[in-house]
Amino acid sequence: MRRFRPFLLTIAVIILDQVSKALVVRFIPEGTVAASLFSDFLWICHVRNDAVAFSFGASLPIAMKYAAFVILPLIVLALIAYAIVGRRAEKETTVFQKWCLAGILGGGIGNLIDRLFRSLRVVDWISTDNYGWFGMDRFPTYNIADAAIVLSVIALMISLFAEGRRKDVKED
Repeated sequence: MRRFRPFLLTIAVIILDQVSKALVVRFIPEGTVAASLFSDFLWICHVRNDAVAFSFGASLPIAMKYAAFVILPLIVLALIAYAIVGRRAEKETTVFQKWCLAGILGGGIGNLIDRLFRSLRVVDWISTDNYGWFGMDRFPTYNIADAAIVLSVIALMISLFAEGRRKDVKED
């Protein structure tokens, strides 16, 4: 049972993501900003994204979108789930890394649910000021699933880097 504990994070991310998106869809008209907070730093809005990060793939034909945005992610998510509970993962992956993978899995499933049940369109609702960095006034709008993926990938990368450093020190 211990191997399956990280899936608690997966489930929590999916629930938080889907509940927040349902509230946005219910109470905020698409294409509008419902609230501006912290001196315009944070907007709560309703945007639909029919592509992936930074609108990549928006112009793809519908069949290609299904392949790239539904079938390929299903395969990747299955591999991530296996990496969490597989016997080989027991030896090669730390508990923390499994929890990071579970966060990525939850975010991926959250966005995949949108793609399957909202005509390939993901609900995004968090917009933050980017202060002109990278030539953008505002960072691209995102959701809880996106945030879970990004934060989990960052934590996983830090963990892998730290583990590599520990191995290098042991070998010396």
